[in-house]
Amino acid sequence: MYTYIQGDKMTTVTKVFKNGNSQAVRIPAELAYDRNDLDVEIERIGEQIVIRPVRRRLDQVMAKFARFSPDFMAQGRGENQEAQRDGL
Repeated sequence: MYTYIQGDKMTTVTKVFKNGNSQAVRIPAELAYDRNDLDVEIERIGEQIVIRPVRRRLDQVMAKFARFSPDFMAQGRGENQEAQRDGL
């Protein structure tokens, strides 16, 4: 593995290897994500393979909202009530 700089772009070259029945690639520390529990999606665009964190889908957000108890915020927002504003 080696790294080279071309203009303002840093590129790291590494090898593809076999892991079971899959191909794998080592992500160097300087390019690694901060978390290890992250789900990623992989997409091929022509000759490029793009790896990015999975976008949160709306149904996952709604499932989290469904876990709130029925009386969640039943007393309102307390001191954080939105102030009245003059019209424009």
